Amino acid sequence: MFLGEYQYSIDDKKRLALPLKFRIALGKKAVITRGLDNCLFLFPMKDWQILAEKLSKLPLSQADARGFSRMMLAGAMEVSIDALGRILMPDYLKEYAGLSKKTIIAGLFNRIEIWDEAKWNTYKQQTEKEAGNIAERLKELGV
Repeated sequence: MFLGEYQYSIDDKKRLALPLKFRIALGKKAVITRGLDNCLFLFPMKDWQILAEKLSKLPLSQADARGFSRMMLAGAMEVSIDALGRILMPDYLKEYAGLSKKTIIAGLFNRIEIWDEAKWNTYKQQTEKEAGNIAERLKELGV
């Protein structure tokens, strides 16, 4: 399980260290892909497998299903976690998320999100202002 918000930096060799708690849960390999809201998603292999299977079963006849599957699956890359708990950030994903040196690593139960620090702060401030309204809308989903 991934919880919490951590600030880390991408080094000059495009490596990003992960929090120790996250490294233990991930093991030696993970999958990183394009996320929503211009962040990256990092999944443990078993959770990625579950999601990838669901995406592969979406109907090819629906444009939204094809587009979302392409974004997630074609954008994915398996990454190794080195002995110091770092992953190598692929250039195309770093560019997609607009990552600068300072990043935020956020744990969201079954996945990790990687954000540019400035984008995270802006997103978080906007979301916190709307928290009451969001909670009202989620009520309809049984939350």
